[in-house]
Amino acid sequence: MSLSQGTVAFDVFGEGPPVVLVHGTPSRSYIWRNVVPALAGRHAVYVFDLLGFGESEKHEGMDTSIPAQSLALAGLIDRWGLEKPAIAGHDIGGAIVLRSHLLEKVPFDRIALVDAVVLRPWITPTTRHKQSYPDAYRTMPNHIFEQTVIAHFRTATARPMAEATFDAVFGQWRGEDGQARYMRNLARFDERYTAEFERLLGSMRTPVRIIWGERDAWLDSTFARRLHELLPDSDLKLIPEAGHFVMEDAPEEVARELSDFFAADASTAGP
Repeated sequence: MSLSQGTVAFDVFGEGPPVVLVHGTPSRSYIWRNVVPALAGRHAVYVFDLLGFGESEKHEGMDTSIPAQSLALAGLIDRWGLEKPAIAGHDIGGAIVLRSHLLEKVPFDRIALVDAVVLRPWITPTTRHKQSYPDAYRTMPNHIFEQTVIAHFRTATARPMAEATFDAVFGQWRGEDGQARYMRNLARFDERYTAEFERLLGSMRTPVRIIWGERDAWLDSTFARRLHELLPDSDLKLIPEAGHFVMEDAPEEVARELSDFFAADASTAGP
């Protein structure tokens, strides 16, 4: 789908009240593949690749920041004709969803935040190091750069990820072109973009379910507890033996929590 921000690749599965799933970084919509079937039995499930990720448009100079992605999300929902969908955001997808809702005034029936980027500091030490020395990482021989990135990716799950899955999710960053895009996207990470809506969290009345891996090595579960305390109409579901990519470690549990949460108002929500 062509938007002013760029062309976005998307799919829709199933029929019924709409649900939108927003992935984070450095992944793609493929990360939802084991969750979609459980939701598609009673919902129309919309998944898409963020700008600069997966099969969506990617080029030098593209704005892949949280504000740009939030505007793109708002544009997608409008183009899809969804009036008040339920939505889930993982990782930076959570920040994109909340910014769309709180600052762009996009209405959502309910919001699931899955190991979500919301509260500061959310930039990991590994990522911050790359931001601090961009020229060193941009000019690093590609095979060395890939090893540094792969080592970081391996900490995204509590259990080893199958190689085929690993390549499908993270293979987009391989090669010199992937290295350049990875560093361009990294340069867009800025905690000011979440600080701008953080002050509004306490006034939210939209129902929120917080789903978090107890062994998240990127965003510790203390973030989930703080978020639960800040959001008035929220509940918290901690998933044991699961890491940051909780839908890889525990897809059945994540699918069950999302299904139960989204079904609560499925009879009234619609496109």
